[in-house]
Amino acid sequence: MTDDGSSLFCPLEFRYGRDEVRAIFSRSARLRRALRVEAALALAEAEVGMIPTEDAEAIDRAASLDSVRLEKVDEIERVTRHDVMAMTRALAEAAGPAGRWVHYGATSADITDTALALELKECVTVLDGDLVRLGQVLADLARRHRATPTVGRTHGQHGVPLSFGYKMAVAAAEVGRHRRRLAELQVRLLVGKLAGAVGTGAGFGEKAAEVEEAAMRRLELTPDEAPTQIVGRDRLAELTNFLALVAGTAERLATEVRNLQRTEIAEVAEPFDEEHQVGSSTMAQKRNPMQSENVTSLARLVRALAGPPLENMVQWHERDLSNSANERIVIPHAVVLTDDILRKLADVFGGLEVDPGQMASAIAAGGGMAMTESLMLALTAKGLPRGEAHELLRRLTRGHAADTSLLARAKADPTITKLLPAAELAAVLDPQSYVRAAAEKTDRILAVVDRELDH
Repeated sequence: MTDDGSSLFCPLEFRYGRDEVRAIFSRSARLRRALRVEAALALAEAEVGMIPTEDAEAIDRAASLDSVRLEKVDEIERVTRHDVMAMTRALAEAAGPAGRWVHYGATSADITDTALALELKECVTVLDGDLVRLGQVLADLARRHRATPTVGRTHGQHGVPLSFGYKMAVAAAEVGRHRRRLAELQVRLLVGKLAGAVGTGAGFGEKAAEVEEAAMRRLELTPDEAPTQIVGRDRLAELTNFLALVAGTAERLATEVRNLQRTEIAEVAEPFDEEHQVGSSTMAQKRNPMQSENVTSLARLVRALAGPPLENMVQWHERDLSNSANERIVIPHAVVLTDDILRKLADVFGGLEVDPGQMASAIAAGGGMAMTESLMLALTAKGLPRGEAHELLRRLTRGHAADTSLLARAKADPTITKLLPAAELAAVLDPQSYVRAAAEKTDRILAVVDRELDH
């Protein structure tokens, strides 16, 4: 790689993701965590009397990037063609005479899977913070627009009015559910193992359970209660499927912005730097929802990355290596991209331009037809059977809404005017009646969301 980065080929290295999240998956960070596991193992074995305390302390002192250089590990691996063996040899050499106890009783997956759990612990912290930030941004929007009327759309057509704040409250609640899922997932995800070659702990003798418990306590992890040679891969499959769910929400929200920013609707718009930002190389007027489109594209990739970990659940007997190579690619990509997606969405909604006037115009352009349900219910309450009221309004609303408003059509219908006086009819067809309900429900949703985000 040249200093200017011109030889980089993976877009995650230079286009997508944050440096601090990419750093979690750097080779030096991974080596540091593996050394930390080896040190915890040695100290745990000393604690239960399996190896001398002074030797465990020597291993602990040597288990750092200052003593075990990545270049040295690479040099050994070129000969051994085994990454963990290369690391343990380098650590043993750095520990001097105490090095004979390095990796005592352990197998490679003990180290790699436990180090992976430490890595995932850092990832969980990042993702939780992302979800909190996005949830807060959406909740703030919901609060500001709790009573801003907009038309609800189903099947791409006008339905009944709601508030824009309610749409945002629904989104905030969905993000809150993801945060709860992540909290529940941690219990199953953040586990390690120091249980030897096939998971029984035989290599540690009678002290196996004590060693594993003592080491995990130092690492602030939970032992996998039933490993084979590796930690059960259902745990990682659950993680990547969780990330796929988050990506599904992300694309849903990004698609909403993209649709509402369409020229024909123009009710919201992404933040756009009018001074410097360019929307098109040829169409100078363009203000494209590029961030939302970028989120859409990356979210589809995150969902696709959920597939390999499901396949990795299938191992030959106590373990094989069919999971190993793709996990090195899938997990960093899935986490880095999910973080990138969530932060971009928070920026989009944090700076979202909302046009209440355009929203009101959309309701008016529908000729009041969005209030058909309200009229049907009012007629039913006045004694007209619901089925008859529905059929009456189905016939009444045929044709283009722009021709005549629902109010005008209703005033011309003898059945309706017999049941509803003009003033009452006008109140029934006032969109604010539905928006009040939306605002009140928005408040109830936000009361729950706020508690969850503060937790």
